[in-house]
Amino acid sequence: MKRRHLLGATSIGVIGALALNNLRTKAESSITELSDLNALPAIRWRMATSWPKSLDILFGGAERICSQVTAMTNGKFTITPYAAGEIAKGFGVLDAVAQGDVECGHSASYYYFDKNPALAFGTNIPFGLTAEQQNAWLYYGGGQELINRLYADFGIISFPAGNTGVQMGGWFRRKINRVEDLQGLKMRIPGLGSEVMSRLGVEVQILPVDQIVAALIDGKIDAVEWNNPYDDEIIGLHEAAPYYYYPGWWEPGATYELQVNLAQWNQLPREYQEVLQVAATNANITMLAEYNAKNGKVLQRLNHSGTNFIPFSQEILDAAYQETIAILEDYSSRDRTFREVYGKWRKFRSQIYRWNQINELSFTNFTFQAANLI
Repeated sequence: MKRRHLLGATSIGVIGALALNNLRTKAESSITELSDLNALPAIRWRMATSWPKSLDILFGGAERICSQVTAMTNGKFTITPYAAGEIAKGFGVLDAVAQGDVECGHSASYYYFDKNPALAFGTNIPFGLTAEQQNAWLYYGGGQELINRLYADFGIISFPAGNTGVQMGGWFRRKINRVEDLQGLKMRIPGLGSEVMSRLGVEVQILPVDQIVAALIDGKIDAVEWNNPYDDEIIGLHEAAPYYYYPGWWEPGATYELQVNLAQWNQLPREYQEVLQVAATNANITMLAEYNAKNGKVLQRLNHSGTNFIPFSQEILDAAYQETIAILEDYSSRDRTFREVYGKWRKFRSQIYRWNQINELSFTNFTFQAANLI
């Protein structure tokens, strides 16, 4: 798709740089410099999201997109965000956007991998890419083009619009040390990670966020995977289970996304298309930064309140990794589309792993030891 760049951006990298320069306070004048606002139509959209308003960083990412679109168009193009359940169920955002019930949504592609398993790559794959690696793949490794080819079947185009970084491994009512401890464990976990856990003996439950704390307290489930310390504390998971495991190997860099009805997208003036992409990119960058800035403080608070932080055992990690590879190979053997996406993703992962082993891993190993963090 050929695009004219409203803000003078010649690449996604430039868009990212603009996002880092606080578009939310300075972008109002950009459109007036390059286009006559009076010639552009007034457009009103609605955005369904998968998040309750209490999750201020997640829902706030959706709000940020909407507020910046308004600011950058001087109010000519406005989008109103709605919390999960207000105009669409949390797991029903894709359907609402695809059917044209709403013009756009903020969600995670792996919620819909039952529609097409390859959609999981749009969010994250177990033992896959970190947030920075995921962004590199999506923006410059051909990942976003692949994801949008999948979404075209649903009449949707998507853009990265948030990331959590490496998540935690979830809250457990009892300790798990060996693979046999997972047998019969009832756990809320979505995406391909749920298939891995299922193969390890877990009874997987798919529950929206507004139901998981009550289910854990009532004993209907034994464990919950949600997000990270900041969001987990907000919904009260620390009050429902004593053991907090890490790392969240199934989501090492979970991407959230802006899903847009393709017909509505094609009707937008090119200026508004550019504005929407810039706003999504800014949300993608700032969400990760905000989580990283706040999770450390919450981690310390949870530790002082008695939460038990426990790493997954080597036995469980090894077993989960082997099952992950088996699942990916299985899907590849049965689904041509999955095989194509997986093959390109795996090639990119191999390249960036080699690079990050040389630069980031060596640096981190030394500095963490030097700072007495290991």
